[in-house]
Amino acid sequence: MLMRFMQRLFSLIVTLIVASILIFCVIEVLPGDPAAFMLGMNAEPEAVAALRAQMGLDAGLLARYFTWIGDWLTGDFGTSYTYRVPVAELIADRVWVSLPLALYALGLSTVIAFPIGIVAAMRRGRAADYGIMGATQLGIAIPNFWFAMFLVVIFAINLRWVQAGGFPGWHDPVAAIRALTLPAISLALPQASILARIMRSALIDTLDEDYVRTARAKGLSRSGVVRAHALRNAMIPVLTIIGLQFSFLLAGAIIIENVFYLPGLGRLLFQAINQRDLIVVESTVMLLVMAVVVVTFLVDLAYAIVDPRLRR
Repeated sequence: MLMRFMQRLFSLIVTLIVASILIFCVIEVLPGDPAAFMLGMNAEPEAVAALRAQMGLDAGLLARYFTWIGDWLTGDFGTSYTYRVPVAELIADRVWVSLPLALYALGLSTVIAFPIGIVAAMRRGRAADYGIMGATQLGIAIPNFWFAMFLVVIFAINLRWVQAGGFPGWHDPVAAIRALTLPAISLALPQASILARIMRSALIDTLDEDYVRTARAKGLSRSGVVRAHALRNAMIPVLTIIGLQFSFLLAGAIIIENVFYLPGLGRLLFQAINQRDLIVVESTVMLLVMAVVVVTFLVDLAYAIVDPRLRR
């Protein structure tokens, strides 16, 4: 178990190093000068050069990379070119929207997917199975931003149950949760469709194992076999999907946050790209990549809890 942990930790560190190099290089080669963008098209070359020096853009590429990484390791994400405030403050303000949204959507996805996936597996080849699989196929096919606009039209414009967008802040938790409900549903339903299909397939494979047939032959009911034996062993591929879904929901909600005008990390990233605020883009993308890698690392370690064979 210790050796497995050390191997995965080493892989995590190498992945983060490679990701930081790729992120820095890709963003730095993007066309456009942030200093010239901030001063406008008619700015004097001397003013542009002075602003570049003030922003640290006149240093070499390698020096800027190591400066950025060194500051990152000390918790200093730099200062935004546009807002002139520390990037860490911008991210800290926005993460309290994106993180609850991702957890809310993941919880909804899991609550929806597990029961229907289990029902589809236990009624394999019947009408309920075909109906569930057809519904999940539709859920996968519909883009989440189209579904988000559909929910806005029904529940915000026609029924007026919730607001169409915006976020009131966490000083009023009820209003905050209501503001996140439609975005969370928009993100959760496509992911629930995927998770339900994976749950069904994994459970069907497990129900065909010899030890399940043996348990049934000893008189254990079908539902009892599922609860006591099959469900735990079917959780390994499901855990992988849940981990990947959380990473996707945290890092991939840019469109949904813009549809609902949520001040989250996705909207911050979108605005920073438009404003050529490179330090915000680099730090935000690196933080999202680190979240993906760390969650994948934790899911991999969770395998040992679900499957005792991996502890050896």
